[in-house]
Amino acid sequence: MQKKSFVLRMDPDKLGAIEKWASDEFRSTNGQIEWILDQALRKAGRLKTKNENKNEKSDEK
Repeated sequence: MQKKSFVLRMDPDKLGAIEKWASDEFRSTNGQIEWILDQALRKAGRLKTKNENKNEKSDEK
């Protein structure tokens, strides 16, 4: 999977909280932000799981 870079402006207090959370979870700050976004997208039904993608591909055959 190729990743795209972009600039993110964030309130210093929020960034500090994310950095602390990332440290507690043994993740990088970037990894923590990706995890948070992934969880939010899945909860909102906006990101399909890998299994759902596989099922769609097998249905097309």
